[in-house]
Formats: sequence, structure tokens, C-alpha cells
Amino acid sequence: MAMHGMRGLSVFISDIRNCQNKEQERLRVDKELGNVRTRFKNEKGLTPYEKKKYVWKMLYIYMLGYDVDFGHMEAVSLISAPKYPEKQVGYIVTSSLLNENHDFLRLAINTVRNDIIGRNETFQCLALTMVGNIGGREFAESLAPDVQKLLLSSSCRPLVRKKAALCLLRLYRKNPDVVNVDGWTDRMAQLLDERDLGVLTSSMSLFVALVSNNHEAYWTCLPKCVKILERLARNLDVPQEYTYYGIPSPWLQVKTMRALQYFPTIEDPNTRRILFEVLQRILMGTDVVKNVNKNNASHAVLFEALALVMHLDAEKEMMSQCVALLGKFIAVREPNIRYLGLENMTRMLLVTDMQDIIKRHQAQIITSLKDPDISIRRRALDLLYGMCDVSNAKDIVEELLQYLSTADFAMREELSLKAAILAEKFAPDLSWYVDAILQLIDKAGDFISDDIWFRVVQFVTNNEDLQSYAAAKAREFLDKPAVHETMVKVSAYILGEFSHLLAKSPGCSPKEIFNIIHEKHPTVPTSTIPVLLSAYAKILMHTQPPDPELQNQIWAIFNKYESCIDVEIQQRAAEYFALSRKGAALMDILAEMPKFPERQSALIKKAEEAEVDTAEQSAIKLRAQQQMSNALVVIDQLATNGAPPPPQVNQLSLVKMPSMSSTADHNPADQALSVANGTLSTVDPQPPSADLLGDLLGPLAIEGPPAAAVPSEHNVVSGLEGIPNVVDGAAIVPVGEETNSVQPIGNIAERFHALCLKDSGVLYEDPYIQIGIKAEWRAHHGRLVLFLGNKNTSPLVSVQALILPPAHLKIELSLVPETIPPRAQVQCPLEIVNLRPSRDVAVLDFSYKFGTNTVNVKLRLPAVINKFLQPIPVSAEEFFPQWRSLSGPPLKLQEVVRSVRPMPLLEMANLLNSYCLMICSGLDPNPNNLVAGTTFYSESTRAMLCLIRIETDPADRTQLRMTIASGDPTLTFELKEFIKEQLISIPMAPHGPAPQTPQTQASITAATPPAPSAVQPTSTPMAMNDPGALLAGLL
Repeated sequence: MAMHGMRGLSVFISDIRNCQNKEQERLRVDKELGNVRTRFKNEKGLTPYEKKKYVWKMLYIYMLGYDVDFGHMEAVSLISAPKYPEKQVGYIVTSSLLNENHDFLRLAINTVRNDIIGRNETFQCLALTMVGNIGGREFAESLAPDVQKLLLSSSCRPLVRKKAALCLLRLYRKNPDVVNVDGWTDRMAQLLDERDLGVLTSSMSLFVALVSNNHEAYWTCLPKCVKILERLARNLDVPQEYTYYGIPSPWLQVKTMRALQYFPTIEDPNTRRILFEVLQRILMGTDVVKNVNKNNASHAVLFEALALVMHLDAEKEMMSQCVALLGKFIAVREPNIRYLGLENMTRMLLVTDMQDIIKRHQAQIITSLKDPDISIRRRALDLLYGMCDVSNAKDIVEELLQYLSTADFAMREELSLKAAILAEKFAPDLSWYVDAILQLIDKAGDFISDDIWFRVVQFVTNNEDLQSYAAAKAREFLDKPAVHETMVKVSAYILGEFSHLLAKSPGCSPKEIFNIIHEKHPTVPTSTIPVLLSAYAKILMHTQPPDPELQNQIWAIFNKYESCIDVEIQQRAAEYFALSRKGAALMDILAEMPKFPERQSALIKKAEEAEVDTAEQSAIKLRAQQQMSNALVVIDQLATNGAPPPPQVNQLSLVKMPSMSSTADHNPADQALSVANGTLSTVDPQPPSADLLGDLLGPLAIEGPPAAAVPSEHNVVSGLEGIPNVVDGAAIVPVGEETNSVQPIGNIAERFHALCLKDSGVLYEDPYIQIGIKAEWRAHHGRLVLFLGNKNTSPLVSVQALILPPAHLKIELSLVPETIPPRAQVQCPLEIVNLRPSRDVAVLDFSYKFGTNTVNVKLRLPAVINKFLQPIPVSAEEFFPQWRSLSGPPLKLQEVVRSVRPMPLLEMANLLNSYCLMICSGLDPNPNNLVAGTTFYSESTRAMLCLIRIETDPADRTQLRMTIASGDPTLTFELKEFIKEQLISIPMAPHGPAPQTPQTQASITAATPPAPSAVQPTSTPMAMNDPGALLAGLL
């Protein structure tokens, strides 16, 4: 620090170190500050050496934690010194003592600028370092252009250009609205061609910041990034000083791959091929070695490569290779590598079709639950929670329950909650669910919230087949010598309500049940006593004829608590005592509890609110492709109660939706609801029309008559009169002549098409906002979460969202905030219930303001018919009786479909599988035919089996004959039309002869099928009162 020969400074530092206590140190510091202050008052008598020495002392005192409120001017004045030692002291002390808003910095701006544009490289480096450290707004306004020129100068040494790139990065991060980077595409491309790896690494840091805010402006730089990555991966022209433990510049590799993740996709096939070759080389060339430093560097590159592979949705083979590599990492001894392996495997769960491959490592993941490191145990728990589904839920929940008894207390609450949610979401049957929850309560009673035992009581009450089984299990648990109070509550409630069902079983008479429950009475707290009193009253009511001894025992308990200080206990005891004396009338008064109204699971809602810093959310942020801040605005879902039909015994509903109509029957007089920012408004829907088809039964030759003209339900969006393509249609819907000055990013129709096949992705994006979707579907219920991400440093205001639902969907949107903060993301849940079969699509009418720009877009939501299909394998013994029983129209419909896209039979089978239609091999003796089965879920049809047969002609792949059969005529017709839409080759054409602006070209995609086989009905006047129908008419 240029302190050689400063004896006074060395003596002062020695004195400070020799102080015995804090008080001595403070006295010595005060003495020195007084001396420095006195000398600065006589500044004219100070030599440059003395001024430098005293400024160093000020900095040392400041570093010790003492306030230095003078001498700032002397430090700033040293910046203008002509010699390096004084100038160095001035720059270092100024950047340490002064913040960006200090007034004295304005005095130094001209001197700093002169040093930057001067020819002394040492002075340039000092000035750039200080500007980068402080990064104030005034520095950015005055010096950013000069720093840019220095970065692009070919006459400067690489050392100066590196510092210029980092200085500009700091100014841009602090003041993005001041630093002008317009037109920097060519300049950035020039910097990415730099051969010096030091300058290239600094420039790549700047490039990551630029592309995170606006990747559209830097598409031309994408091939250059891939070229840099290829150069490093192949170790071409990499100097030895930039090779770290045999790895060519790992920092530049990581930055380059991070920059590539901000581009939505890579269109150029050659560039994509080169990039995947490089990623393959990285995946194949990384292994665990003994050298810790090499391990850290190689795995930093590897895990960034894994993130890029996931972002680009690489081929399944490469994805499988990534999972296999991660599976190897979670088995190594090094805890850091195990942690990263588990975290990245959790991120892999977001990739389509990866869950089955990850399940192969389930045993090793369960082993990680016993790791000594709690952070690894938490990641293993997150991964097990995310990979759980119907096929492995039983094994995972049982492992979690077994682990619960030895788990840390810090994890037990989270572990209990996740085990309860998995048991509810993926229970193979309700009896297993009851077993799992009762075991959970038994092992982790202190960590069980009321929501968990409330939920099991609700399921038992609502399912008669489950009641006797649950009562028997509750009695078993109460037989244990030590029972937790929560177990006493749930067992007492279940036995009070349903113990009479066990009356004929040994040891289950009313008196014995009462004794079992009452044994726990002395050990429970006051909060449990009201539940016990209710159970006693219920047992008394079920004891017919009355047992005098039992009656006297229970009355004695009621008498005892009639004078209890607790008001609720006192009131219950008094009322139950009075009611129990009414004799036979007691049966009516204390009858069984009615079925609970179905509502959204409080457990699932609680889990969503609790997930704050999990690996899953980290993955969501990673794949959001924008650099969001940590601010996350989460909108609470509106709590609603409703009364949909009770769940089936063998099926647990993920989300129960409130009834949005005033009556249970859905007739033409019912009213559909639109949801605007959480407010319900009423509109008149179009009445459904009849669905009559004549069956085309004839010889099995491919030639056959075309389908009869049949009226169909009017489609709410896109004017489906003759254009019934749901998936390939446009995802954005224009209204009238309205145009936006803001261009959407990417192909919106392709985004919508992709979301019809998968459950998460980006629905819409422009320079200001990104709208993402994550969906979960279970039977006829769906839950969509809209992720509204503000990509800018200014807030988005006047945000409004209106849902235009078709008549067959109930949709409820939670409250949408009117303002989205800068760099923040808002989550808006949608609850969806499918009422009946239909191909109509809901529309999201979304608008916001950014500055002077008002943007309004109308987007189709991917709640299409295949989301409510569940593929099911059908055997010959099940298929043929069902097929024969559905003998003709309207339950079985047949149609010859022409203008089919030519495709091999295997490709057609894969296409049907992607729409949840399971191909059943071996049922049709003709190898050119396909047979498929699926189950459709709606509120009106419940679980309805659908059978499909497709007959193809190998000589002519452009036509086929399709037969659809189900127990509901509307479902048969809608499913037939939906499958036909996916098979027909539809020419794309504009809607009208008017010329289109670029905005409308980007947002309007229409499809006109050749010679539609079914004529759609014209709109009725009543239909035009429906907002969806109005929208379709405008199209």
C-alpha cells in the first residue's frame, strides 16, 4: 500500500495492537484523530508525504470501526496529485470513505475523467477502479461514454480494457436508465471476438447483464457465444495462465452458458448441433477426482451445463444422460457434490418425461434422508416430494413415516406436512390414506397441525364405505399406552360418530368404547375435553336400548363439567346433559354429522405458501429466462366454500372448486361467470344445442360416406364455425381493430400449442412482461398458476386480468394486484372445474401500462379437452364387451377423415399418446389399425371410459376411418372432432382481405379445414350476450 518508510503510521499501528482493552484503543484513536485534525488545519505547511501519511491513518482508523468525519477534502485533493504514490492514496481512501451521494465526489469528477481519457495506463486503472467501486449516478452520467470508448479502443492494453468492462458493468447495474446501451449489438459482437481471455471474461460479464434485460437485441451474438464455448471445450488457443487445474477458463465457460440461458431457444440447426456437441463433451468429461480445487471448477462448469441442457429442452437421450450423471453424484462422499446433485435432480423434475428416469434413483435419494448434513436431508426431502406420483406414493410415504421417528426436530414439521400432502394427493385408496395419516399423527403428534386431522375426519365423514374401517383403526391406536392428544381428538371424534358400526365386533360395545376413550381423559389438555364430551354424547345416543350404568357414568361427567371455568366446556356439558334426558328424541337431535362441503385442501394451500426457498422455486426462477430480483409478490388465494359432489371412494381430489352457479343443474338458463381481478360478474351464456349424429356403420373398407351434418356447441373463442382447431389455432385473440405498439416476443401460437401438451411454460412475453403458466390437473379439477413477471426496473401499473370462460368451465381467478413492482414476479392462481365435454377455450383478457404504452392482449388458456383425459390400458376382456354394448349413434360415431397429414403409424400412435389416448396393442388383428382407451372426467359425466379405433390404409395415408365410443353422446362427438383436428392437415390463411400490421400478423393465426364434415350452427341472439361468443363473432 505504498507505506514503506512511513514510520509514524507504523508506530501508530503498533500502539493500537498493543492496547490491552477497548478503552485504551479508543483513547489512542482519539489522540491520533486530534493530532491529524490539528495538522490538517495548517494544510499549507503539510508536505505531500505528510498529507499521504495522515490520510492513511484516517483510513486505518475508519477500518477499525470509528467514525471519521473530517479530512475527506484532503483525501479527494490527493486524486489530482501528479505523482503515483499520492494519487493512489487519494483514489483508495476516497473510494473507501465516501459513498456515491457524497458532495465532495463532484469535485473529483473532472480529475477522474482526465485520468480516464489520458494516456497513463496506471492512472486509468486507478480511476476505473474507483468509479466501479462507487458507481454513483453522477459518475454514470458523466463518465459512462468515456468508459465505453476505452473498452472498445484497440490501442489500450488488455489490463485497461478489462477494468473498463467491469467498470461499465457496475455503472449499468446501478443505473441502467442512465447508461446508454442502445445500438450495442455490433459493439458487443466485436468484444466477443476478442482473443484475449481476460478481456473476453470481463466482456462476458457485461454481456450477461445486457442480455438479461433485453435478449432480443443480441441474437447476433448467440453464435459467437457458442463459438467461445466450443473453443474452450476443445482447449483451442487457451493460454496456460487461464487454465485452472487442466480446465480451460472455467469462469468464462460458466458465464457463457449462463448468457445462453437468457435466449428462449436456438433456431439455427448448425449452431444448435455445435452447442449440443460441446455440452455432450462437458457431460462426458466430468468426473469426481481427489483434488478439491479441480472438483470445484469442473463441477461449476458441469452444473451450469446441466442448467443449459434443461433450458434448451434437449433430446431425451441427453436428458437421461444428465440424470444418470446426477445419480452418480448423489452417491459420492463429498457432501457439496451430493447437495448439488440432489438440487439439480429436483430441477430436472420440471422437464417433461424425466420423472420416470429419476425414479430409478429413488433408493439412493431415500438414503440421502439419513445424511449427517441437514441441508442434504432437506434437498432429498424436496426431491422425494417432487418426484412422487401415484406409482410410487405408497413407498415414499412409508419411507417418510419411517424416517419421521429419527428425523431432526427442525425438519419434522415440514416432513409431516409433505407426507400428509402426498398421502392425500396420490392415495391409491382411502383406507390406505387413513392408515398413513393415523400413523403420521401417532409418530409426530407435536408437529401435526389441525388441518391434517380435520382433513382425515372430512374424508371419513363423506365416505360411508370408509367409516367402519376408520373406527376400527382409531380403536387400535387408542389401545396403545401412550397416545398423543391429537390422536385422542381424531380417534374420539371418529369413534363417537361411527363406533356403532363396530357394535357386533368383540371388544367394541358402547361401554367398552367409552372406557377406552375415557382412559385418556386424565392425560389430555383442556382443549381436547370438548371433543371427548361430544364423543360421550354420541356414544350415549347410539346405545339402544339405553345402558343405565353407562348412562349414569356419562351423566356424572357432564355434571362435573357444568361448573367448569372454561365457557365452551361448561356449555357443552350443560347442553349434552339436558339433551341426553330427552329419551328417543336424542336420536334426532344428535344424529350423524352431515357430509362436509368439499373445498380446496388447506394442506395443499399451506404447502404452496410455505415453499419459499426450495430447489423447485430456484428451478422456476432459473427457467424464467429473466433476471428477477428476490422480490416475489405472492397473492393469497381467496378462501371459498362450495358444495360439489362428494369424492369417489377410490379417488382423492387435488382441488375442489366452489360452485359458481346458483343451482346444481346446468340448464340453458344458468349463468356463466367471468372473473375480473377476483370480482365475479354475470353474463348470459349460449344454450347448448343438440348433438345428433347418424352412425356410419358399413364394411371395414377405408372408403365410406362422409359424416352427416350435425349441429355442435358453439365454440367460445376463435369462431369455430368451420374452424374447430383448438390446439393449432392462435393463442392470442385480437378484438376489432385494436393494435398494440408493443411487439410480442416469440411465436405465441407455438407457445400455446406447447402448453396444450405440457403443464408449464411461457404463455406470452413482450419487452416488459412475461406470463408463465404452471398447471396441475386431477380428474375434472385443474389448478393453473399465472406467473406475471415484470422484466424492467420500473413498475407495471393498471394491471387487469379478466377471464372469459366458456359455458363448460367454472373458473375462479384470485385477486390480481394493480401494480407489479420492478423485477418482481406475481403468482395468480386459477381454479378450474370441467362441467361437461366441450372443445371451447377460455380467454384471458390481460392489460397493463408501462410508461406511455398501454398493452392489451387476449390469450387462450390451455385448459383444453385433453387436460381432462387420463390414459388407461384396456384389455381385450374389458374392451370388446364395452365396444359391443355401445352399438350405434349417438354413443358410437364413425367418420371417414380425409386430408390427413401423412405420417407413419408409429408417429400417429405417439401423437395420440401425447394427447392422453393410450394405445392398446394386440386388440385389433389388422396391424394397420390403432385402438386406444382413455378416461374423460367432468362434473356431469364423472369418470367416463372412451374407446377409439382408427383404421388406416397403407397405400393412402391421407385418409382414415375413425370410430369413437363412449357412454355420453356429447363426449363422443367432441372427442371425435378433437382427434380429427389433430390429424387433419390445415392450410393457414388470414381471416380477411385487409392488410395486416406486424402486430396482428404476430398475434393472429387462423385455420380453415378443408371440407368440414360437420356443419356448425349459426349463433343465436342469446349467444351473443356471452363475452366468449362476442369475441368469436368479432373474429
